[in-house]
Amino acid sequence: MIEKALTTADVEFVTTLHGEEPVSFQVLLQPRGDQADRLLRAIDDIALGELDEAAHERETPEGKDAAALGQQALEVSLTALRATGSEADGRLIEDHPLDALKKLVDEVDADEVIVLTDPHYVEEFFHRDWASRARHKVGVPVLKLFSHSKA
Repeated sequence: MIEKALTTADVEFVTTLHGEEPVSFQVLLQPRGDQADRLLRAIDDIALGELDEAAHERETPEGKDAAALGQQALEVSLTALRATGSEADGRLIEDHPLDALKKLVDEVDADEVIVLTDPHYVEEFFHRDWASRARHKVGVPVLKLFSHSKA
């Protein structure tokens, strides 16, 4: 589960987690504008020392406006994963990301879930971030990773 395009470092990290063991990826992406409100994102930006980002949160596409950017980020991520020789398929999530994740885990009989996002300090503090909530819902191990750099 991701919220933006995977970086080269992210792809290398997730594709090497299991050594030479063959893996396939099912990528779910919810555009950033859909998962948290502007205030929480601005607080996260400030906590990371990114004051310019906090000042421009209102410019982040949300809802339907974020879908086109989300689709592009998904395609970039899938292409990068496939370029490593991994199988990869994916889709955008518009509503209820954890319900979609649970359904996908059951459909593909997943062994684990990787949640790869930027830090979301407020949500993490209250255990309301995707990984914390997924651990109680999906029935498989959930690995929480932070994106290596800005995409």
